[in-house]
Amino acid sequence: MKLLRNLLIIFCVVSALVFFQLKKRVSESGPLSESVSVDIEKGSSSQKVAEVLSQQHVIDSALLFRLLIRFEQSGGKIKAGEYLFEPHVSMLEVLDKLVKGDVVYHKLTIPEGYTVGQVLFLLAKEPYLEGEVDYIPEEGSLLPETYTFTKGEKRSVIIKKAMSSMQKKLQEIWDERDEGLPYKDIRELLVMASIVEKETGVGDERAKVSSVFVNRLRKGMLLQTDPTVIYALTKGKEDLSRSLTRGDLQVDSPYNTYRYVGLPPTPICNPGEAAIRAAAHPELTDYFYFVANGSGGHNFAKTLSEHNRNVAAWKRIR
Repeated sequence: MKLLRNLLIIFCVVSALVFFQLKKRVSESGPLSESVSVDIEKGSSSQKVAEVLSQQHVIDSALLFRLLIRFEQSGGKIKAGEYLFEPHVSMLEVLDKLVKGDVVYHKLTIPEGYTVGQVLFLLAKEPYLEGEVDYIPEEGSLLPETYTFTKGEKRSVIIKKAMSSMQKKLQEIWDERDEGLPYKDIRELLVMASIVEKETGVGDERAKVSSVFVNRLRKGMLLQTDPTVIYALTKGKEDLSRSLTRGDLQVDSPYNTYRYVGLPPTPICNPGEAAIRAAAHPELTDYFYFVANGSGGHNFAKTLSEHNRNVAAWKRIR
């Protein structure tokens, strides 16, 4: 019995030493010399996870890592995904990241003024997204902003996120719009915003540009905005890559605001929040005309004669 007791004491001491050595070992800096991205596939076993990490030199012992997983009772808690590991990460830090699901998030930015066709092309080029878009959204229904996603996420999911964001933002702005605007419904606000988006990229001009078109709508005047004619010619699938001609201005299309009074039937692009707000809160002006000023902005005019002088000045600059 005394021998047995002594053996038990020795076993406990040795076990404690081994435990503390292993704890120290899994807490030490790992072998990784530079950052690396590792994919953990869905349904991977603890053995498979350890092997992948060992092959990528994130850890230096697959066996020890499997023992750590068992000791921490983390076998069923490891989450699939793409992980970024920094140099010399310890085994404990690796396991903690896997259990938390601290995966890599990628970003995709939909620029303001992109058409649906351009957005779909942008999604198609993104290498970290998968799948086909199973639903072609309506023009103007996607909110331009930066969306985050994980590797392997479906392209259709990004489309749904952008649609949901637009619906929420548009409703929010519609609910706080100025009174007395010449829009029949929320859709016409979106159409106006898309025109404003295409007409100017200067932030402090948007509400002024919006006022010109609102004033024209109230007077029953033709809007005469070039971007709508361009959309009539291209349907938003491509850039026109040339200047409009007089013949283009005669095209018979409801998008040709040189021939048809009022707003076009749909938006001509996906406007950003700033353009939507400008359409909902136009400046109070007497302007009915504007033309480029040669420095990125526009000259605004109240009368046609004043506008003609601005046009002549622009032609000299051009």
